[in-house]
Amino acid sequence: MSAPDKQPGDVGGDRPTERGDRPAEGGDQPAEGVGQDPKNVADLTNYIQSMLQQMQDRFQTMSDQIISRIDDMGARIDDLEHNINDLMTQAGQTGPPMIEKEQK
Repeated sequence: MSAPDKQPGDVGGDRPTERGDRPAEGGDQPAEGVGQDPKNVADLTNYIQSMLQQMQDRFQTMSDQIISRIDDMGARIDDLEHNINDLMTQAGQTGPPMIEKEQK
């Protein structure tokens, strides 16, 4: 078996299914150049840069979502602490709340 159209410097192409043959998981659009095997060093470099940029974008999105959720949770905890202190005041408890005692 020979590959008559294969040129020196060709990369890959012998495997029946490449990861780039389908859209990246979780994304609607494939990365630029995905769906075709890189044929030379420049194509491979562009393909890798595209994949790294896509990974960086996804990481940044996830990081922003995590930070937002942490901020929301902090606000909810502050509200809960305030509500507990109000309930304790309404119940007639004197002295500092239990939460402040546990922190010291």
